[in-house]
Amino acid sequence: MDPAYRVQARIFKALSDPNRLAILELLRSGEQCACVLLEQLSLTQSGLSYHMKILCASGLVDSRQEGKWTHYRLNPTGGERAIDFLRQLTTPLPPS
Repeated sequence: MDPAYRVQARIFKALSDPNRLAILELLRSGEQCACVLLEQLSLTQSGLSYHMKILCASGLVDSRQEGKWTHYRLNPTGGERAIDFLRQLTTPLPPS
């Protein structure tokens, strides 16, 4: 199997959970501290960490550490890469 498929599958895994979709929606308004995300979601700290690990691995979200808190933001190119991959995957090849 092409290793690129494994990397690209992370995008679909990230988008396949309602909690992660809610996190992405919250991040649309800008960078958020994990503490703020916890206040707005029905997740434990370990649950949030699990979801953020998947979102960061997919390339859709970036993180940075500030003191004891992690701050998250949408990756500026992550969404475009996901759209490009989906478009490529679902566009029929021309007849040969």
